Amino acid sequence: MTQSTYPASMKAVAFDHFGGPEALHYVEVPSPSVRPNDLIVHVAAAGINRADINYREGRYGKEPNFGDSDLAGLEIAGTVVDVGGAVTQFKPGDRIMGITGGGGYAELARIDVGLAMPVPSWITDIEAAAIPEAFVTAHQALFHLGGLQKGERVLIHGAGGGVGSAAVQLAILSEAGKVITTSSAQKQDRLRALGVDLAIDYRGEQFDEVLARLSPDAGVDVILDFVGGPYLERNIRSLRPGGRLIQIGVSGGSQATLPLDLVLFRRLRIEGTVMKSVSLTEKRNIVGRFSERWMPALAKGELKPIIDRTFALREASEAQRHFERAEHFGKILLVP
Repeated sequence: MTQSTYPASMKAVAFDHFGGPEALHYVEVPSPSVRPNDLIVHVAAAGINRADINYREGRYGKEPNFGDSDLAGLEIAGTVVDVGGAVTQFKPGDRIMGITGGGGYAELARIDVGLAMPVPSWITDIEAAAIPEAFVTAHQALFHLGGLQKGERVLIHGAGGGVGSAAVQLAILSEAGKVITTSSAQKQDRLRALGVDLAIDYRGEQFDEVLARLSPDAGVDVILDFVGGPYLERNIRSLRPGGRLIQIGVSGGSQATLPLDLVLFRRLRIEGTVMKSVSLTEKRNIVGRFSERWMPALAKGELKPIIDRTFALREASEAQRHFERAEHFGKILLVP
């Protein structure tokens, strides 16, 4: 197949200066061209992530360095319309979901074949867009970096978001000893419905004090945190000996006090991760590890995408405003 079989231009969301959601515009841009290891995908839906907000605000500088496109959007689902000459795993007409190097906020997107996964038959294309970044990131943080084992306690901050709600499902299915979350009070019933053992209202309770009172032993073994600075010291004090803190974001700030004595005496480990900063090879490895362990569970419906709300692609500004209000539960999607 050649590019002549799909339009040379497409609708997309772009911005020409850094700023608030109002900087986003619905525009016509050239369609992506296929390379040997690529798929060109007709986008059914694209997920919104914190990285999209950071890019729009200029936190990554003038060059986003997502790898493939200067458009936002790091996860998509849709139908393959073209494949590169080296691609054997997929063909035009296949339904895929996956992680892009930018470019998801568009009618057509380019994705490396190593970052694409088939969509299970029971999941719609729009539902599938709520899976890649959320579940792949959650798996990487919980198991590859955090080393969560059966029977261990895990604390998931920001559990009502896309990655957080995915991490809750993965932790429960892996038979973690106790799954504990922090969220606003209005999200707690939905978290309990997912199977959370203890839901903490971060506005009305101090999570470290709650964890210190756990019986028979205080604390947790693994923590996933999106907040950063304001939580660092309390996270460290909440970890059991040998505990692991996996830092996924710093939405609350990057400056903090670190009680090094506890890090030493309790043999703690702190590790950061962000999908944007890893190489294409490592992204392929991350997606491969997730697929190997969890695609059977997805195929059987044991894991489910959670969608808060969908917006039309031309409504990207409002969709990002909705994301920034942090009232959503699960993923927010753009539908071209």
